[in-house]
Amino acid sequence: MWAEDNVEYSSLHGGASSNVKNFTKISFVPLTFLIFYGVSGGPFGVEDTVRAAGPLLALVGFLIFPIIWSIPESLITAELCTMFPENGGYVVWVSTTLGPYWGFQLGWVKWMSGVVDNALYPVLFLDYIKSAVPALANGLPRTIAILVLIIALTYLNYRGLTIVGWVATALAIFTLLPFAIMGLIALPKLEPSRWFVVDLENVQWGLYLNTLFWNLNYWDSVSAMAGEVENPGKTLPKALFYALPLVVSGYFFPLLFGTGAVPLHRDLWSDGYFSDIAKIIGGVWLRLWVQGASAVSNMGMFLAEMSGDSFQLLGMAERGMLPVFFAKRSRYGTPLVGILFSASGVVLLSWLSFQEIVAAVNFLYCFGMIVEFIAFVKLRIKYPAASRPYRIPLGTVGSILICVPPTLFILVVMALCSFKVMIVSFLAILVGLILQPCLVHCDKKRWLSFSVSSDLVDLQSSYHQVSEA
Repeated sequence: MWAEDNVEYSSLHGGASSNVKNFTKISFVPLTFLIFYGVSGGPFGVEDTVRAAGPLLALVGFLIFPIIWSIPESLITAELCTMFPENGGYVVWVSTTLGPYWGFQLGWVKWMSGVVDNALYPVLFLDYIKSAVPALANGLPRTIAILVLIIALTYLNYRGLTIVGWVATALAIFTLLPFAIMGLIALPKLEPSRWFVVDLENVQWGLYLNTLFWNLNYWDSVSAMAGEVENPGKTLPKALFYALPLVVSGYFFPLLFGTGAVPLHRDLWSDGYFSDIAKIIGGVWLRLWVQGASAVSNMGMFLAEMSGDSFQLLGMAERGMLPVFFAKRSRYGTPLVGILFSASGVVLLSWLSFQEIVAAVNFLYCFGMIVEFIAFVKLRIKYPAASRPYRIPLGTVGSILICVPPTLFILVVMALCSFKVMIVSFLAILVGLILQPCLVHCDKKRWLSFSVSSDLVDLQSSYHQVSEA
């Protein structure tokens, strides 16, 4: 199963998986909103930046960090997705450049970080509605509510990626609209002096940077389902281009209006506080709308994350990295086993706290991104003339240099993690290091069935030679 590594790609112009030809592929609009929910989903969860650092640093963070991180990551994702429009995305990039062992390690780390991240959304959902439904604050009712929510959203993922994309589009409109209304109502109440409050001696840098990073990463998650995209060479870069300003404005303007219209109490700024701000600015009706928007936003983020996680497992199975049962699809074209595995992981991890989840996700994600940057640089240096339907317009040197700021930021985020988070994350990485050789042994002993998709074999043979012209 592992023999097809180091395949050299010269041109990719269509999806790799012809076994999905009978299923509708996702188009530009729903893909844009899947990216929106894969990264963001609205301003829910950004409140901790104000609690950690005050209004000025919170606002500046959501203006500067997209330049340092989001733009480079989305540009790299756009280029490599069009070069390798296969399910599995980043796993394919790394397997091609560094070999299947490191491709598997990246896949394991990214899947783990995705599942841990997805465990957060039921927690945020209940945090926003517990003031309206106090019984869901803790205990058995809260546990039952989490399980019901996970089951319902998992079923929706099972029904098809196109349905998920259009549901995400509708949810995004409902999610962002109350903040636009809140901004209009807040205009006469704004006091600009509140935006410039800063207290550098009392900044919780770990919480601040982790919250920024968590809210503005995962641009590469769309690559895991690149094989499901209609005309990926054009659709993927275009969707990323439009999703970026949508995500940034969805964070910045609610923070701008919220901090400018309401007296500052930093200790109150935690997940769920935007609903209280809505009540102060517009009344109970606006608060209920924001709470409802939070609920559907978390639904959208859960759907987008699970789609990426499950199609990543499918893509790895198509490349022979996982047993063939991960590559089997439901009658709706969805990776049933991958969905069930991802949902099980969410259930097991949903007891963690918000801060623990964010820190663990960030550490695992940082490790994976370093490997991705290495793969991108190697592809640019080794295969500069390889066909890329979208190419970062900075030349090879400029494209490599844009990796430097996000890499430095990654090292800072990892250094600020607590010892507990580091130990848990390293244990998760260690599992992947052991798991891959175990799967190879199972393949040799025929205990599990592994197979490279015939569609991928045909595709790879058609661009085995790289044009250096």
